Amino acid sequence: MNFNKEAIKKKLEQVLDPELGISIVDLGLIYKIEIKKNKVKILMTLTTIGCPLFGLIEKEIKNKLIELGLKEEDILLELTFDPPWSVEKMSKEAKAILGI
Repeated sequence: MNFNKEAIKKKLEQVLDPELGISIVDLGLIYKIEIKKNKVKILMTLTTIGCPLFGLIEKEIKNKLIELGLKEEDILLELTFDPPWSVEKMSKEAKAILGI
């Protein structure tokens, strides 16, 4: 397996929020990426608590990381709402797309 945090981040940039059509990285939803013994743990948030689209986002994240050679069981997604997401976490590009 040949992956590092940068390769993982590049794959996560390909995962789009289903409603906004903007990368979850540009939206500021990814808080932390950890790699330990060929296992990846991603600490992330959602734009709202109880977002009904998390299942779709989770599946897409796992599909993209499997392309790097990871196994689904080696990918752990942890949701947090501390700190809560806000528009300040968005990239300049995402803000421009949304006109913020």
